[in-house]
Amino acid sequence: MSIQVKFFGLLTEIVGADEISVNGIADTDELKTKLLRDFPKLKDNRFVIAVSKQIIRNNQALHAGDVVALLPPFAGG
Repeated sequence: MSIQVKFFGLLTEIVGADEISVNGIADTDELKTKLLRDFPKLKDNRFVIAVSKQIIRNNQALHAGDVVALLPPFAGG
């Protein structure tokens, strides 16, 4: 099962790409653990997770074809 993960803002610089695919991830908690392990500098940054354009607050199951976005805090007017 492949999940597409998109990054925005400074998170793109940390990861070195604006998008990656990950396999074998069952839920958003597992995804976050993997991303923090693979990209330790993410730990120093705040972000929210959106699944299929909906910001989530709790762990959520992921399914093949889901698009997950890591969104840093937004600023501006």
